[in-house]
Amino acid sequence: MWLGREYDRETREQVQVMLDREDPTELIEAFYRDLEFGTGGLRGIMGVGTNRMNRYTVGAATQGLANYLLKEFADLPQIRVVIGHDCRNNSRLFAEIAANIFSAGGIKVYLFDDLRPTPEISYAIRRLGCQGGIILTASHNPKEYNGYKAYWDDGAQMIAPHDKNTIAEINRIRCAGNIRFKGKKELIEIIGSEIDSRYIADLKTVSLSPDAIRRHHGMKIVYTPIHGAGVRLIPAALEAFGFTNIIHVPEQDAVSGDFPTVVSPNPEEPAALALAVEKARETDAELVLASDPDADRVGVAVRNNAGEWTLLNGHQTALLLVYYLIARWKETGRLQGREYVVKTIVTTETVRAVAEQHGVEIHDVYTGFKWIADIIRRQEGKKTFIGGGEESYGFLCEDFVRDKDAVSACCILAEAAAWARDSGRTLYGLLQDIYLEYGYSKEVNISVVKQGKSGAEEIEAMMKGYREHPLTEIAGSKVTLMHDYVSLKGYSFTDGEAFSLNMPTTSNVLQYYTEDGTKISVRPSGTEPKIKFYFEVHRKVKTVEDLVDAEAAALRQIEQIKISLGI
Repeated sequence: MWLGREYDRETREQVQVMLDREDPTELIEAFYRDLEFGTGGLRGIMGVGTNRMNRYTVGAATQGLANYLLKEFADLPQIRVVIGHDCRNNSRLFAEIAANIFSAGGIKVYLFDDLRPTPEISYAIRRLGCQGGIILTASHNPKEYNGYKAYWDDGAQMIAPHDKNTIAEINRIRCAGNIRFKGKKELIEIIGSEIDSRYIADLKTVSLSPDAIRRHHGMKIVYTPIHGAGVRLIPAALEAFGFTNIIHVPEQDAVSGDFPTVVSPNPEEPAALALAVEKARETDAELVLASDPDADRVGVAVRNNAGEWTLLNGHQTALLLVYYLIARWKETGRLQGREYVVKTIVTTETVRAVAEQHGVEIHDVYTGFKWIADIIRRQEGKKTFIGGGEESYGFLCEDFVRDKDAVSACCILAEAAAWARDSGRTLYGLLQDIYLEYGYSKEVNISVVKQGKSGAEEIEAMMKGYREHPLTEIAGSKVTLMHDYVSLKGYSFTDGEAFSLNMPTTSNVLQYYTEDGTKISVRPSGTEPKIKFYFEVHRKVKTVEDLVDAEAAALRQIEQIKISLGI
């Protein structure tokens, strides 16, 4: 089929080259399956073939989504969508192809003039009254990848029934002949700076400590976009908040889908922040902020008590943000008893302790920001969203965006640092004070890779074993609770009673809670041949000096937990 005239000459030639090679490996990898449009969209290596990101797989996804929008919103005189993209190779090309396909079906398209952060796409969908939108991005994946995230009319990634209905429409697109590539130019409107200005103006309304910023506006902040979309807005947003000493990493301000200064553009990895931390040492800065290529995840580095630079993990960043937001809402008299925060089920329980102590409702959701957005949608007009986050470096401090937002997270983290300065503290010192008040928690994530078909079977057997033979003791501490999100059932080992888990759908996740406050979560990866373990252990501490011993003891306990789980 891919040698047929429906496909362009360059594609046909590349397919023929693969066919002519003696080694069929590349051909098999490119065609052995269709690149699956999952509930989060598409993501894959770029190249020709049904299992690759290219004009035809992007085209099929867009045609299917367009067909579903035309059915679902048939009563509207004009259906509208927003299209954005990040810095990746081919992202602009794919965005323009998608714009043509949507417009060919009579759908009005707002196409950003250049790369933009993912959260701004979510914002624009709501601001412009659109029925959906897409962004071409593979988030923090390596340079060979690209991806396609789809949004609904609330600016959030789609959940049931729209995700499954869209997938059904996409599956009906069987060849290039089913895709309408020739667009209607009159239906494509280029947007840009005016949306940037509105977005930043709305972000400023989230600010809680403008006086502290005025007092400490010259605080040195190093920021790196790691070659991505954050360069367009995050420095401008920080300046709009009032910060006047933003230090750039020039090599990483260069927009590039090749990510020339890093192996992986992932702010979770220390190597991705190495240049920024070095710049912070050179300039005696106070804070390092980094965003991934589509600027929805944020990485943070701070100086510890010895003046050494240390990276915060996603749990710590979420804890700092939630603590700061709740503290300032309380200090400014905004807590009225109707507020809530959201975290994922694998994010630190210390966030829960902070929220509950201040009378703020907390919701637990599955990993993935679409579930946080779902809670915001359900609570709209009833209760007030303060903030939310997940351990994988995604956070949201406003409700007019419905996806994780590194733009607002960078601004609020910098603001929290300025607020901490008022009491002579750093962000690191603030984190230590939180531990002293609520107890120390250590979170460690471990992924066990199991390759191939046998590996997948081994992972399935491990999950089955944990379910059929529940652990009653882990690292010397009795198990008190087990949550099984496949059956949506929980079990209390203390009183021997089962209960239902209130979640919108099932998920292949198991959780154990023990007598000493330990939480263990286990889940197979949905995209890679690995099983993931999330460990969280707690220690009581009275002084800052106790924190060193607490961390060492926590790490020893985690080693014992691994033995208990057989990993």
